[in-house]
Amino acid sequence: MALIKLPGKSYNTDAVNPFVNNVFDNLFNDSFISDRLVTRVPAVNITESADAFSIEVAAPGLQKSDFKINVDKNIISISVEKQEEKEENGKVYSKKEFSYTSFSRSFTLPDIVDYANIDASYESGVLAVKIGKKEEAIVAKRLIEVK
Repeated sequence: MALIKLPGKSYNTDAVNPFVNNVFDNLFNDSFISDRLVTRVPAVNITESADAFSIEVAAPGLQKSDFKINVDKNIISISVEKQEEKEENGKVYSKKEFSYTSFSRSFTLPDIVDYANIDASYESGVLAVKIGKKEEAIVAKRLIEVK
């Protein structure tokens, strides 16, 4: 059996053809292209307390009216679709930019959810959705006496 050492990171590929490597590195690391290729889905925190579930969605730069929250059977969906058009006219140039923001997140709700007790608020760039539990699902705490 023979062991052969393959070239790793220490192998200098720029010595072979530095132009090709620089072009591809610049192309794939360019923020203009990578920003448009990456799907932006906001971060979500989900917590559970004794009487409710809480979903927090980090979505800065939006308005309360931009959010749509739908509950269908046991699935809650939070979505945003926002389109802006901005035009600037200067002395020598004209620039027009479109901005389109959209995302959708869906979560399966357990059977213990009280569908009539769902509230949402948006403050400081965080959407907070509170989903209450049914009364029979809330466990009462009590002290058990040892006999």
